Amino acid sequence: MVTSIPLSSGTRMPQLGLGVYLVTDVAVCESSVKSALDSGYRLIDTAAIYRNERAVGRGIRSSGVPREEIFLTTKLWPSDYAYDKARAAIGGALERLDCGPLDLLLLHQPVGDVKGAWRAMEDAVDQGVVRAIGVSNFAVPDLERLLPAARIPPAVDQVELHPHWQQPDLLPFLAQHAIVPEAWYPLGHGSAKLLSEPAVVGAAASHGKSAVQVILRWHVQRGFVAIPKSTDPAHIAANIDVFDFELSPAEMAGIDALGKDRPMFRLPRWMMAATMPLARPRPLG
Repeated sequence: MVTSIPLSSGTRMPQLGLGVYLVTDVAVCESSVKSALDSGYRLIDTAAIYRNERAVGRGIRSSGVPREEIFLTTKLWPSDYAYDKARAAIGGALERLDCGPLDLLLLHQPVGDVKGAWRAMEDAVDQGVVRAIGVSNFAVPDLERLLPAARIPPAVDQVELHPHWQQPDLLPFLAQHAIVPEAWYPLGHGSAKLLSEPAVVGAAASHGKSAVQVILRWHVQRGFVAIPKSTDPAHIAANIDVFDFELSPAEMAGIDALGKDRPMFRLPRWMMAATMPLARPRPLG
């Protein structure tokens, strides 16, 4: 069974879920969500900019899994951060997903009218249509600007996080403020260099698991949330099969020692224009 972690909002969040970034085919997105829920996942993560919220909602509704068992996350794009725009964008997300209240709503990037959007998100919590709110890709300075203005503090910060990039400045700050780290790049995009690290390969051999499963287990034991992406039903099922073993302190220390001094991901050019309206890329679903 997937373990969960408490959030400052008073809810609990599963530690392993399915991410659907770049799952651009509507039918594939819907079937991947259903496959994940069939395999025992209970956390699904999407975003307005992914243009697949409708497909995610259909996958959830067709799965047969009770909605109250599923933790559903989506994100607002900076072009919708002004207070009134954010209110409308939250309503749009609720309509597209068609799955009732959101379990978690995030600000996708730390640019634009962050404080205006945050007030709209706080109001959504007050209205009962959102259960928890948080941020994505926020570094320490971004959080330091938001926190003094936040009536409801962020519960989650979703960032690039994996054994080769362990966010050495950010993680202590998140711990200090009871903000849960969530990894949107938990496997370093399947980096061959990461998957072939001796510390990872050795632990995999010791436990009869794959390198991918060892890295995901490392995330769980570090107290992170991880949302690996896959559209292959076999890979989806394998990714969640990490709750029947435990890495030893020595194995954890060996993987902890793999940290590098810079992140791996490079933001696509279209995402660099973070206030670009959601008209691009082409809507899906």
